[in-house]
Amino acid sequence: MASVPARVAEIARRHPGRTAIVGDDRRIDYAGFWREAQGFARALRMRGLQPGDRVAILLPNRIEAAVACYGTWLAGGIAAPLNAQARERDFQAWLTHCSARHAVFEARHGDALAALDATDAMHGLPLERWAIDGDHPLLPDDETDATGLDSPDIDPAGIAGDDIALILYTSGTTGAPKGVTLTHGNLLANASAVVRYLALDERDSVLSILAFYYAYGASVLHTHLISGACMVLAQNLLFPHLLMDAIARERITGFSGVPSTFALLLERVKLADYDLSSLRYLTQAGGAMSPVLTRRLRAALPHARLFVMYGQTEATSRLTYLPPERLDEKLGAVGIPVDGVELRIVHEDGRAAATGEVGEVHVRGANVMRGYWNDRDATAAVLVDGWLRTGDLGHLDADGVLWLAGRRSDMIKTGAHRVHPGDIEDVIAEMPGVSEVAVVGIDDSVLGQVIKAFVVAPGLPPNSENQVKAHCRERLATYKIPRDIAFVTALPRTASGKVRRAALLANLLESDTAP
Repeated sequence: MASVPARVAEIARRHPGRTAIVGDDRRIDYAGFWREAQGFARALRMRGLQPGDRVAILLPNRIEAAVACYGTWLAGGIAAPLNAQARERDFQAWLTHCSARHAVFEARHGDALAALDATDAMHGLPLERWAIDGDHPLLPDDETDATGLDSPDIDPAGIAGDDIALILYTSGTTGAPKGVTLTHGNLLANASAVVRYLALDERDSVLSILAFYYAYGASVLHTHLISGACMVLAQNLLFPHLLMDAIARERITGFSGVPSTFALLLERVKLADYDLSSLRYLTQAGGAMSPVLTRRLRAALPHARLFVMYGQTEATSRLTYLPPERLDEKLGAVGIPVDGVELRIVHEDGRAAATGEVGEVHVRGANVMRGYWNDRDATAAVLVDGWLRTGDLGHLDADGVLWLAGRRSDMIKTGAHRVHPGDIEDVIAEMPGVSEVAVVGIDDSVLGQVIKAFVVAPGLPPNSENQVKAHCRERLATYKIPRDIAFVTALPRTASGKVRRAALLANLLESDTAP
């Protein structure tokens, strides 16, 4: 099969009654999902969609978001899923940047409506609007294709691997929007690799809180649909005990999260109170997970296989994974390349790094993006001679396992030293009572930068700065000890769960300049 939609179509033909997605208000089997996707594709064409037109999807995780994506592909369009939690200004920038011709949104979403009105006024060419009212399907029953699963005019066999499938806007981007352009070949290559190492099949089901507009969330969706598995959708972690209820009730076999997801669950939920015996695997990506948190998670759910993973939106999603049986041996590593991916470590001067030497991680494979949408300069800066420059620092050990050392842009230069924030974060995270920590460098007239740590520590008493510094002093070189400690209730994060270090620094600047 040449594409993800073609694989899902085959599942729908062979197993039409199998449950595909469970939402808040309804369940849909593979036959129903495919009929709705075909119906939306036909409706898009009736409203003028041309091959390559962009369809913006401004929806939270719900069945209609998946239907809109697959329907767009069947109609020959390019899906542009947007962060449904964004505000009018961001929506307008994204809609303009990708020149969207259609938009799918919830009718009650005020910011989406305002952005659509502003975009229409700016360009004088109204977008075709697809408003979902309440809990109703994307299309009424009388507009949904009812001709069966095989419709000659809506056929995924016509989708080519080189056709553009998605434009994903990278989280945390500042300045002009940066849209990662992924092909159907990219999606299928990466999804197939993930299916293989997770050993997914039709017996699996996953509870997903990861949004489809985020590469990790999109990967969870597509990998499970091409496996004939079931997706159970949850909106957020506001009531974490309800997630555990869902795992027990639905006999969920998989759960995917970012480090903060698992930290919150361990902090707020007594996992032993729930029957989680159905869990076969856990996956973690979206930033480094500290060894301490990894150990706590394994202790709480010892029967579930934990896959620590690493990836980038520019590489569709997944680049490496650490086989669970190697966690003890390689605790802190992010693993080996997924099928079809090559890795190399490169010094700043372009020399290949030797085993154990830190440099920038470069990757190549069928999962690497076409480029950034309408941005040749940005594309040329990261795609060089067929390799994607990730901007991440790391090294390969003697076994070919990748260990990350932070983002190149996050490096703290204090005096004559270069410090990786992760080195300090891991140490502070070891303290009992600490749930999360982020470290940044702040400007200093003498040292260039000094180190500041932001700590979420509900289990520590107030004014514990000296306690944290003493803990660091016993375990870190003097130049790595934070000068300042700030206790906060939460860390600012992107939609993908990564800490927004720039937001921490921005808040510092605001407080310094406040009257």
